Amino acid sequence: MIRPQARWSMTIVALILGILVVAQLRSQAANPGLSDLSAQELTLVIANVSTRNEGLRSEVADLEQTVASLTDAHDRGVSALGELRSDLAALEAWAGLTPVTGPGVSIRVTGAISGEGVEDLLNELRNAGAEAIAVEDVRVAPGTVVYGGLGSLSVENTPLVDGFEIRAIGSPQILTGTLTRAGGVIAQLGATYEGLTISVTPLDAVSIPASDRDLVPGHGSPSL
Repeated sequence: MIRPQARWSMTIVALILGILVVAQLRSQAANPGLSDLSAQELTLVIANVSTRNEGLRSEVADLEQTVASLTDAHDRGVSALGELRSDLAALEAWAGLTPVTGPGVSIRVTGAISGEGVEDLLNELRNAGAEAIAVEDVRVAPGTVVYGGLGSLSVENTPLVDGFEIRAIGSPQILTGTLTRAGGVIAQLGATYEGLTISVTPLDAVSIPASDRDLVPGHGSPSL
């Protein structure tokens, strides 16, 4: 499909060519009939016409090059804009501003555990490369803390009942292996909290909601 910019450029080229051709025809019409010219005069006319045609071809080539340059600049501008939009969407997603979906794990926590124990679990997920984490329907963003004692956990003023779920996006194999390895965080938490059960399920698709927090810095600003 021809872009509007290219279509306008070709229209301009056609208009200029039309004006030049009409001017040449009028010039020829104003001259005496060719039958009245001598051989030397005819040779001169042919030479002039050839020179004019060469000039027209040169102008057409210049205009075509201008059209190509404008089209290329437009294409590069569209490509750069698309890349910027893609980068912005990725930053918004991983910063917690928009929901994200991808492979990962579901972690079910059953039994008594403190907020500090849950934070240990979340930190281990981050260290294992989790790209996004949610505790139940609360997105874990900068400043999000799970707090409370045994049986009275809360995150972002949302109570966590026994058997709550933690979801994380990342490599299911790496996340599962890191959490369940011998002597890992789940083993340590199980030894610390009696009756605690933590199960990890790898999933092909995990959905993480956007954060409800205001993620705009209150004191800092970008340094450009």
